[in-house]
Amino acid sequence: MTTIIKAAGPAEFLSLVPRMLGYVPARSLVLIPFAGSRSLGAMRFDLPYGEPDEIDRVAATVIGMACRLPEADAVAAIAYADERFAENEGMPQRGLVDALARRADACGLHLTDALCVAVDGWGSYLDPRCPQDGRPLSDLAPGSATVAGLPDPDGDQASGAMLPDVEPAQTELVALAHDAFARAVSVLCGTEETRPAARRGHGAPADREAASADRSDAAVAASDPDDTGRVDPRALAAVCALDDLPTLFERALTWRPDRLEPYDAAMLIWCLARPSLRDIALVQWSGTLAAGDEAFDAQLRWEDGEEYPAHLAMQLWGEGDRPDADRLEHALLLVRHVAANAPRDLRPGALAMCAWLSWALGRSTHAEVYALEACAIEPEHGLSEIVLSFVHAGHLPDWAFRRG
Repeated sequence: MTTIIKAAGPAEFLSLVPRMLGYVPARSLVLIPFAGSRSLGAMRFDLPYGEPDEIDRVAATVIGMACRLPEADAVAAIAYADERFAENEGMPQRGLVDALARRADACGLHLTDALCVAVDGWGSYLDPRCPQDGRPLSDLAPGSATVAGLPDPDGDQASGAMLPDVEPAQTELVALAHDAFARAVSVLCGTEETRPAARRGHGAPADREAASADRSDAAVAASDPDDTGRVDPRALAAVCALDDLPTLFERALTWRPDRLEPYDAAMLIWCLARPSLRDIALVQWSGTLAAGDEAFDAQLRWEDGEEYPAHLAMQLWGEGDRPDADRLEHALLLVRHVAANAPRDLRPGALAMCAWLSWALGRSTHAEVYALEACAIEPEHGLSEIVLSFVHAGHLPDWAFRRG
């Protein structure tokens, strides 16, 4: 997003940055690339802990990302430190800012300003008149300058990653619906899954975490607490939706996430636990219904020995067409509620999708939270580990560097 920044000086600029981000950064480095006087967005990184090699690595990564923006000709850097001016005998994180300045100069980027917001004050590293104990934080109260359409900041970068609250009774209903759904699949198909859904342990070539689908649905399907052999008609009706998965995934985007029916939640829990079905949803929710149809057909052909289309596989890595952000947001809201409705042992698939969607939207901190939670339930969960590798390497989707 390109935003015109209208600020009278560094203090007013600092008061606007949290509004650009939607939160107040904590122990963070924020880099704002500019094309002339227009910002090209904002990037947040965790502050390094002071080791020279780590500082230089972070500086190289940060400036390297700014260089991927073809229009960027300048950057502003802000260190939000959990330190004090007093305990540093001056401004904290100076070593990091010096490293950023060297890297920016080497790359031909003008460093317009380098600022610090510490626990006890703020200042500019480029201002020789800045007091040694910093300027008062009261200077940073929102001023008269505004940026239209930007929200008031809420919490810090980790805020908002918690799953929605769901009543235990609802979770129990979803667990029962999931078990009945698995039993219906077994009864209707003579196996656990239908032909379109018979992708357990396969998935797209980029992600084959068969372990995520190894929950014993067959054992659930074989057991009948009433010993009557009866299958819940609602489960049979739900299984019929698997005949057209892209339509199911598209229809799911129209559901009220905060009012999920137990069988709707159970269907999505079941699908997102299977890598190949989840990959169809990933391609479709980051694209269109037509893309979902293509991914569905490609999965069937791949199972028959054909090559999986590279342009579909690369969507996982963030190298496809730029997704519609509103569509990603709605999908993320949906799967957050799906994960919240699921019993803990059934959550990893939905959590992994939460992680990928958050990463695709540029929220790597949230992505890490969801991926770590999935791996805590199911160690070595494939998609979750992929997202964690993205986050830890500072890898962002390619579309984050392209104008919408």
